[in-house]
Amino acid sequence: MAEALAEARRAAAEGEVPIGAVVVADGRIVGRGRNARERLSDPTAHAEILALQETARALGRWRLAGATMYATLEPCPMCAGALVNARIDRLVYGVADPKAGAVDTLFDLVRDARLNHRLRVDSGVLATECGEILRQFFRERRKV
Repeated sequence: MAEALAEARRAAAEGEVPIGAVVVADGRIVGRGRNARERLSDPTAHAEILALQETARALGRWRLAGATMYATLEPCPMCAGALVNARIDRLVYGVADPKAGAVDTLFDLVRDARLNHRLRVDSGVLATECGEILRQFFRERRKV
C-alpha cells in the first residue's frame, strides 16, 4: 500500500486527484497507476485501470489470476468491473469512497455471485494516510 500511496502523491504533484494503485504478482510489483484523467484528457484514466493495463502488458496476458491490486481509494463501478473482468484474485484498498465506491459502499460488484468472477477484499489498509492525502488535496483546491 505504501507504493500505491507513492503513486497517489505523484498524481497530486501532477494536479490529479491523488489516487494510486499497484498490482503485485509473484511477490513483485508488475503494474502501477495513478489518476491521469486531466493529463491524458481521458475519463477512463483512473489509477486502477492504468495499473491493470500495465500489468497485462508486463505479464503478456489479460487474465490476471494470482494477482493482488492495492488501491488507495475504494474502486468506482468502472474500476470494480475491470477488476472482475481481469480476474484479479484480491483487492486491498485504503479508504472507502462514500460517493462512488463499488466494492463495499454503494455496490458490491467484486463479490456479486451473478458475475463470472469474485475477488477477495481487504479494506482499511493505511486508511488514515490514504484519506489524508485526499483531504489535503481538496483543501488546497478549495483555497484557489
